[in-house]
Amino acid sequence: MAITRLNHAVLYVRDAGRSAQFYADVLGFRVVNRMGDRAIFLQAPDSANDHDLGLFSIGDAAGAPSAGRSTVGLYHLAWEVQTLNDLVGIRDALAAAGALVGATDHSTSKSLYGQDPDGIEFEIAWLVPADRIDAEVIDRRSTLAALDIDAELARYGADTLGGIGVSSPAR
Repeated sequence: MAITRLNHAVLYVRDAGRSAQFYADVLGFRVVNRMGDRAIFLQAPDSANDHDLGLFSIGDAAGAPSAGRSTVGLYHLAWEVQTLNDLVGIRDALAAAGALVGATDHSTSKSLYGQDPDGIEFEIAWLVPADRIDAEVIDRRSTLAALDIDAELARYGADTLGGIGVSSPAR
């Protein structure tokens, strides 16, 4: 098999319209198709996919996500941004929406964590470009640290294009 990437994700949510508005307002997604209020399909701002996210309404009586706490299931989706400047903008939008729940330095990636209106968690990451992965970055790969975006901006620059997929140093 030769799978190259995730094309789209579909989420069951209480109210697809409310969730679509959140993803549009906070992450810049745009609605590309809708089947009334039951199913809404969105595309990420810089995507060429037909859609990146499908939202299916199941009603307000639906329980909160419990994967990892009391059930098996998906922990989160992760989307990549092109620059640290993009990550800063998303951090600010998530914070303004009260949806920012974490910020982690994974060494080779710099990640924010948010939750949508139904408590579904997602990650937004900037990946260190492969040609910028040095011995220090490699040495820290097995550790997690609080993300200091200002330090990362000073180190890599606001407009440096991130890596694609999981960056790894050239061999």
